[in-house]
Amino acid sequence: MTAVDESARLESASKLECRICWYLYDPTEGDADQQIPPGTAFLELPGHWRCPQCDSEPDKFLPVDG
Repeated sequence: MTAVDESARLESASKLECRICWYLYDPTEGDADQQIPPGTAFLELPGHWRCPQCDSEPDKFLPVDG
């Protein structure tokens, strides 16, 4: 299942992990490399955003439990 499939269970504080390279997107940190400010929920990322480590699209991310 992809993050898109599970978007109904995502909360604004949900952390997601890239299933290709294991990069963890933490909304409390944002993504300084791509000028995404802290507090930006995964579902609020701009359409051009990609994994900063492997360039995967957001649909390659899965929610991290806990």
